Amino acid sequence: MTSSICGAPAYPCRVSSAVPTSTDRRALPFETASWARRVLALLVDWVLSTLLVIFVAGWHRFQTVGDSSSLFVLPVYVVESALLTTLMGGSFGKLVTRLRTVRIDGDPRPLDPMRTIARQIMVAVVIPPLIFRPDGRGVHDLSCGSATVTLQTYRSFFRRLAD
Repeated sequence: MTSSICGAPAYPCRVSSAVPTSTDRRALPFETASWARRVLALLVDWVLSTLLVIFVAGWHRFQTVGDSSSLFVLPVYVVESALLTTLMGGSFGKLVTRLRTVRIDGDPRPLDPMRTIARQIMVAVVIPPLIFRPDGRGVHDLSCGSATVTLQTYRSFFRRLAD
């Protein structure tokens, strides 16, 4: 096993058609969130980031062709999602859709800032979330030792470990 850019163990990124079994050492002991809820969370985050840019730059500058204010939406998204994931375990969109980003090692604390920033930059690149394993984790999760789970899974699995 090699180390990733986030310091977490890197798993081979071979996508197989077989669902991992309980004997598979890479299988997670919990279920990851559905892609539909993750996309909804991303849309909420993107709308929020867009509204923040419009609030700061103004609507007229935002809709003007050739104005660069619309280019700030992506960096605002990365900063917003990284900051809230570090502090609260999920971006605004994930919190609203009742999702959490967790460490796969069972530690109930939110991800550390470096992992979170690296993870969110990879999400912003778009390709890593599209390349994923059968357990539902994309390259961005694999490289940072994280997974996206529902709030119910978080409460039942990770809070139990903290007690």
